[in-house]
Amino acid sequence: QVQLVESGGGLVQAGGSLRLSCAASGTIFSIFSLRTVGWYRQPPGKQRELVATITSAYSTDYADSVKGRFIISRDNAKNTVYLQMNRLKPEDTAVYYCWLLSGGINSWGKGTLVTVSS
Repeated sequence: QVQLVESGGGLVQAGGSLRLSCAASGTIFSIFSLRTVGWYRQPPGKQRELVATITSAYSTDYADSVKGRFIISRDNAKNTVYLQMNRLKPEDTAVYYCWLLSGGINSWGKGTLVTVSS
């Protein structure tokens, strides 16, 4: 059983920055470093979409809409994945969800709200 807890969301003006964190706990301690983790988001009234992922080999992938602005990273010693969000835009407003893939099973956090004002 994996628990993912996000933090760091909030209200920010356009052009500003936020850093999201996601801490994993449960039966994950010995395998977090081996798993692909990432971030998805769900804008108001829209479907959930991929933001960024990072593999165990630190290979990263980003949605086109955030390339060059967002940076995903991980700290395996802390079982934590981060999302540094820069030059935020109003269209980045969404609930951001942490995601982990293990054994073909998707695990999700409860989400953290990011609101970008214009």
